[in-house]
Amino acid sequence: MAKDILAIIPARGGSKGVPGKNVKPLLGKPLIAWIIAAAKESKHVTRSIVSTDDEEIAAVARSYGAEVPFIRPTEIAQDLSTDMEFLLHALDWLRAKENYEPEIVLRLPPTSPLCTATHIDKGIETLLNTAEADAVRPIVEVSKHPYKMWKISQDGRWLEPFLPQEVTGLPEIFDMSRQLFPKVYIHSGAMDVMRLRTIRDLKSKAGKKLAFFVMQAEDSVNIDDEIDFELAEIFMKRRFPRSSNLAER
Repeated sequence: MAKDILAIIPARGGSKGVPGKNVKPLLGKPLIAWIIAAAKESKHVTRSIVSTDDEEIAAVARSYGAEVPFIRPTEIAQDLSTDMEFLLHALDWLRAKENYEPEIVLRLPPTSPLCTATHIDKGIETLLNTAEADAVRPIVEVSKHPYKMWKISQDGRWLEPFLPQEVTGLPEIFDMSRQLFPKVYIHSGAMDVMRLRTIRDLKSKAGKKLAFFVMQAEDSVNIDDEIDFELAEIFMKRRFPRSSNLAER
């Protein structure tokens, strides 16, 4: 078992799709509160911090029990800022100010409110049990297979298969039953579980050997716009009994 496992919850204040997204209420609690609770309930996470450039988010995060040891610099909290920037900033700050370095780092975005402590622990345990892995990601099977996807021709007149026959090896594959296709997965977006050396030495979240575990689609809602809030609310209500006081969870 690793000695120090740090969860970093990134929550910048400049959301364009849903203004104020990270503190917008979801069933009576700010969105960010759900992932804070999941991290605190984990059997393995030893410390949770929030990386934010926004004082309101910082205050809300603290009120739900997360540490906010610093305010993220504005220049790495832009639309095009990378995850690697805020991860390295957090790790550098903690090393310089507290002489603290974890062995494993998690990126836990608030935009995956259905991610639970069980999922978090599964990701950590997968990494701990796979010595050669640099990182772990949760995956979810795609609902629309890429073999059935189309693109528009350069002249704008015709549909063309997104994946040509030269890639798939099969003619007219877009009219075949999807049950004949290999399963395809995407990163659920709920987390990244990384060894410290993967971030520091490889400057990567995935590394060279990326392990995985499977999440269900209903646990993998990723909130980008208003309709995602509605979808998350539906699944959250299904998860808990009607009599539960969700705001207290």
